[in-house]
Amino acid sequence: MQTDKKKIWFPAKKYGWGWSFPCAWQGWMVYAIWWVLLLGGGLFLAPHSIGMFVVYAMVLGGAPILVVATTGEKPRWRWGRD
Repeated sequence: MQTDKKKIWFPAKKYGWGWSFPCAWQGWMVYAIWWVLLLGGGLFLAPHSIGMFVVYAMVLGGAPILVVATTGEKPRWRWGRD
């Protein structure tokens, strides 16, 4: 039996709007890669140009939002279990 449901990496929050912590290893890998890139940018860019690091961090900050929006549940306001 084949299902058309895609595997989600980030479930919706139980209370409020948005996503919770990852529920799949792929989601945790997204977090790990993001931290490595942020810390690497801090080590290599910040000593040379703090402005360049700020721009790098802002661009890097948008990447997880795009990944979570495409691989997570559809966000909506929730208040407990449905």
